[in-house]
Amino acid sequence: MTREEKAVYIDELTEKFTSNPFFYVLDAGEMSVDETNKFRRFCFEKGIEYKVIKNSLIKKALERLDADYKPFDDVLKGFSGVLFSPESGSAPAKMLKEYRKKGGGEKPALKGASIDASFYVGEESLEGLIKIKSKEDLLAELIGLLQSPGQNLVRVLNAPGQKLAGALQASGGTVHGILKALQEKKEKEA
Repeated sequence: MTREEKAVYIDELTEKFTSNPFFYVLDAGEMSVDETNKFRRFCFEKGIEYKVIKNSLIKKALERLDADYKPFDDVLKGFSGVLFSPESGSAPAKMLKEYRKKGGGEKPALKGASIDASFYVGEESLEGLIKIKSKEDLLAELIGLLQSPGQNLVRVLNAPGQKLAGALQASGGTVHGILKALQEKKEKEA
């Protein structure tokens, strides 16, 4: 590969890291060509891209990014492969675990991961990476929490007229008071 070709490849790789905020660095050593191809196919089926890349090229591409990738200096040794996931930080970890369960053994091993410029180093990080929630999951939980008080109010407003009138009278008219009065009445009935 000539210098010009390397420069173009580093530019492309830098763009790849920029457009994929979630990437994992794997130990691609000790894998045969057949094992590597099998792993690539499995990644492709899961919508995750896998590339074996020289460490020096990875380092040069990471140096061009805004974040400080110094924690990866020890990770980028030996043969490295990179998993790119544009959708979810946990998808590559889940895919790697599934691949191993289906007979892939312990290869390839996790060297490190970058999730929105947060770093995870070593194989022991895999279980924690699996539990990372996507932005969509976090937003859904937040919306559910925000909707909860409104849903309680709608339930009270849909209650029969006597319960509502009694709750309003006992509470002084506040939403919190209404809910408290209904709860107390329910406890007395039980």
